[in-house]
Parts: sequence; structure tokens; C-alpha cells
Amino acid sequence: MSDNNDEIGVDYDPIAEEYAETFFNELEHKPLDRQFLDRFAGLVSGLGPVCDLGCGPGQIARYLKDKDIPAFGLDLSVKMVEKARQLNPDIEFIQGDMTALEAEDDSWGGIAAFYVIIHIPHARVVDTLRELRRVLVPGGWLLLTFHIGDETLHLDEWQKKPVDLDIILFPTAQMEAYLIEAGFEIVETIERDPYKGVEDESRRAYIFAQKP
Repeated sequence: MSDNNDEIGVDYDPIAEEYAETFFNELEHKPLDRQFLDRFAGLVSGLGPVCDLGCGPGQIARYLKDKDIPAFGLDLSVKMVEKARQLNPDIEFIQGDMTALEAEDDSWGGIAAFYVIIHIPHARVVDTLRELRRVLVPGGWLLLTFHIGDETLHLDEWQKKPVDLDIILFPTAQMEAYLIEAGFEIVETIERDPYKGVEDESRRAYIFAQKP
């Protein structure tokens, strides 16, 4: 896959409908994710708008909005944004690039970045995390999730539709080092095994990080 982020958006456009059908209700089957999002909602409450980064159909924004958090969604894929708007007409969704956010410094209270860093090549991760730090208010929070590993998986097909996607796995210690280099303070890191029959069989990490 090219480093050009536009290609990520194009690759997800053809599968927006199927992706939404698969993932929009996934939190019903993931109690630990709900627990972490409840904690995140408490941390960001009163800090300002909160971004569901790489929002897909908007399930994270939906959950936070239902907790009275001023959440909005951002995704590179135009079709994903359109689908998220259809499913969540009371939430704002915008098309944008996480590596070059069209937001002012110190303007967001929090970022929930669920499995979006997996499309950023290692060489660009620190700069991308610095961009996320830039838009957070001092004391703002990042909840970052990713698949644990040290390889890159390539997908040519997803649900019988052609795609061209690289899924990048990260060792937890390496991601922690990236966050520290980008200027975040790590508050807690949690790892879990996959929910069998619910999601892909990969071990996952969740990191609560804060902008000083």
C-alpha cells in the first residue's frame, strides 16, 4: 500500500455498507470496550469536543454522544462519513486526514482512536501522534487502540470485495515509546485477548494517554 493516505479512503469507500453492517453494533458484544469508553467519557467531560477518529460508521461517537459527551466523527473515507451521517443524524461527521487535521491548536477535549493507527506506517506514527497532541487541549485525553504484533498484514479482499489495505500491528512497548516521543504522558496501558466469535483473533491494546 502506498503511504498516500488518500488511498486508504478510496479503499474503504467500496466496503462502507458492509463495514457498517459488521461493526456498527459491535460494542454490544464488547463489555471491556464499553467499560473503557465509560471511563474515557468521565475523563473528557467538560473539556470540549471529542473526536471519534477514523470513525467508520460512527459507533464510538454514538456511544459517547449517548453519554452526553459532545462527540463528533472524522474519517478519511467519504463513503464512511456518508454512512455515519445516515446512521447518526444527530452527530456531526466530517471527512478529514488524521495526519493533517483541519483543527486549531488546543481545541479538542479528547480523541478516541480505535484501530485507526493501524494504517499509519511506522515511520509516520510519531508525527501523526504529534498532530493529535497538537489539537488536544492541555489535559486532554487520547484513548488509542491497536492490534498487538510485529508484522504487517495485507488484505486484497474483504467480504468478497477487492481492497488494497495494509493492517500494521505494533508491539505495545513500541507504541508507548512513540507516544512518549510525541509528547504524551501514558496513564495506563491494558491488553486483552480477542472476544472469540465476535472479532478477529488478534490480541489488542488500549492506551490512556494525556497531553500535559
